[in-house]
Amino acid sequence: MPCVWIRRFGLLLAALLAAPTLLRAALPTPAQAPPRATLMGQLLVASPSITDPRFYQAVILMVRHDQRGALGIALNRPMEERSLAALLEATGEKDASVTGSVRVFAGGPVQPELGFVLHTLDYRRSGTMEIDGRLAMTNSAEILRDIAHHQGPAKMLIAFGYAGWGAGQLEGELDQRFWFTIPGDANFVFDHDRDKLWDDAMKRRTQDL
Repeated sequence: MPCVWIRRFGLLLAALLAAPTLLRAALPTPAQAPPRATLMGQLLVASPSITDPRFYQAVILMVRHDQRGALGIALNRPMEERSLAALLEATGEKDASVTGSVRVFAGGPVQPELGFVLHTLDYRRSGTMEIDGRLAMTNSAEILRDIAHHQGPAKMLIAFGYAGWGAGQLEGELDQRFWFTIPGDANFVFDHDRDKLWDDAMKRRTQDL
């Protein structure tokens, strides 16, 4: 698995969030949809009609959503356990005193070499971006150092890659019922059984199939 937590990560993420068009997910691009309320902090749930393995039964936390596009991190694509020492080494730091490991997730098919840490709001750094008043994402390698030294957030999810949509694309896919939405839930993000996440998220949807 690519594991490159590069030091210019913060600049790359800032460029992604500021860009007028995000790299698109592998679904058909619909016509421009009318504006709607932001989905930041909500969960995007793949409908049964999505058979693409990259999005099949995906549950995605929406990190950004505005008129320029959308960005989300998949929550139910665990890949493997990675040692904290190895993750730190990928940033260029070696610390023989670091022990322990964390579960790493595939956040989406776009730029899988980029790392993201979703976490609770008890942790903040200069690179921390608040999502919805309950959750945040930190885009600096320092969070790995803090986690390794037991100074990180109470709860977290480390993912590589993201799902991205261009301007109006996600709205069109919602209109075509490729996706459902449910309110954000910190338990779903950090604690819920990943094997049951999609089934339980589908039970909370407000739209009929």
